[in-house]
Amino acid sequence: MYDLTGFQRDLLYVIAGEDEPHGLAIKEELEQYYEKEIHHGRLYPNLDTLVDKGLVEKGRRDRRTNFYTLTRRGRRELEARRDWEAQYVDL
Repeated sequence: MYDLTGFQRDLLYVIAGEDEPHGLAIKEELEQYYEKEIHHGRLYPNLDTLVDKGLVEKGRRDRRTNFYTLTRRGRRELEARRDWEAQYVDL
C-alpha cells in the first residue's frame, strides 16, 4: 500500500464498501467525497493500476459495463493499512 497514491487508496476503500461497483458508481462516490468532478482519464487508469498490482479484480457485467471487487490480497492490504493507521489515530 505504501506505493499507492491517496487516490488509489480511496478507490480501494470505495470498492471495499460497495457490492461489485461499476466504474460510474465508483466515480460518483468519489465525486461526492472530493466535491469535484473525477474525469474518466483519471479514474480508469488508476483502476487498471490496482488490477495490475493484484489488489482489485475487474469483471464484466455486460459488453459495456465492468465491475470491480477487492482480491484477497487487496483486502489484506486494506486491513493492514487500517491497523497501521490505528496506531496513530485513536478516535
